Amino acid sequence: MRVRPAGMLTTADLAATMLFAVEGGAQAAAAGLDLFGVLVVAFATAVGGGILRDLLLGDVPPAALRSVAYPAVIATGATIVVVLYAGVRAVPAPVLVALDAAGLALFCVVGATKALDRRVGGVLAVLLGTITGVGGGVLRDLLLREVPTVLRTDIYALAAALGAFVVVVARRSGMPRAAAMAVGALACFALRLVSAAFGWHLPQVVA
Repeated sequence: MRVRPAGMLTTADLAATMLFAVEGGAQAAAAGLDLFGVLVVAFATAVGGGILRDLLLGDVPPAALRSVAYPAVIATGATIVVVLYAGVRAVPAPVLVALDAAGLALFCVVGATKALDRRVGGVLAVLLGTITGVGGGVLRDLLLREVPTVLRTDIYALAAALGAFVVVVARRSGMPRAAAMAVGALACFALRLVSAAFGWHLPQVVA
């Protein structure tokens, strides 16, 4: 059965939403927030980037606020954290990095693809794909009073930008939509994992 493009985008978006909701909720719980705080941070992490993307594209209300599926997925992710927090904490760090990389990869290709669907130029599509991937994490870190990950030395935003760039180039080259999203996601996922494994980072400004 062939998946319709809109359904494919929504499925990828919801999968990434679940991954980021669990991640955001887990970090909120680790920071000592109460149940409401866990839910708020999970929501911000999961859909912050997508909401900003949709606002910039003029797609209002944003997709995350038009469908009950998004709040339901986020609530499920937050519930998993609350109920199974001990198990979530016990998950090995490399597995958490891989899950985060998967969410980042899905979000960046969804953002770039949605931008291209709305006839946005390639450069802006890359930017919107990157925003989709990192926007929620920035909100999460600000809510938890931390310097956002994308502003530190980790190769995170760069991985999202690479994934979005690959999608744009692939689509411009005539590659089918699903295949372009797949190779873009793979590029982002691979760079994020390799950079984490080998400790790659961007140069710091040293006074």
